[in-house]
Amino acid sequence: MISEFRAFLTKTNALALAVGVIVGAAVGNVVTSLAGDILMPLIGPLLQGGEWRSARIVLSTAKDANGKITENAILYGHFAGTVLDFVIISFVVFLIVKWLVKPAPVPPPAPMKTCPECLEMIPAAARRCRACTASIA
Repeated sequence: MISEFRAFLTKTNALALAVGVIVGAAVGNVVTSLAGDILMPLIGPLLQGGEWRSARIVLSTAKDANGKITENAILYGHFAGTVLDFVIISFVVFLIVKWLVKPAPVPPPAPMKTCPECLEMIPAAARRCRACTASIA
């Protein structure tokens, strides 16, 4: 049973997925810390002062059976703050990925020529057309 489980882990992408999830969680913590501990203190002075994240529109209030007052409110300040956090974290992740992942160089296309019989594009080194099988001089 253990050998079957080992085969399952090595034949499928389960191990790679597990490693990806663990590394992704660690990177998520680093990016969240970068945004919250480094970027937000720099951005904070540019934003409106006060407790703007606690801004809300109260729709109704009521007392429950214990006499406790409850509110039904739209928390638009919290929503705006969450959207701002998302944009900042997404941008930081974009910059990290752009910095780490370099695109592979694209090889130049092979030289091509046109078959004189059927006008099909064929490699320049070809001696016979693959479409019409005509001999190419």
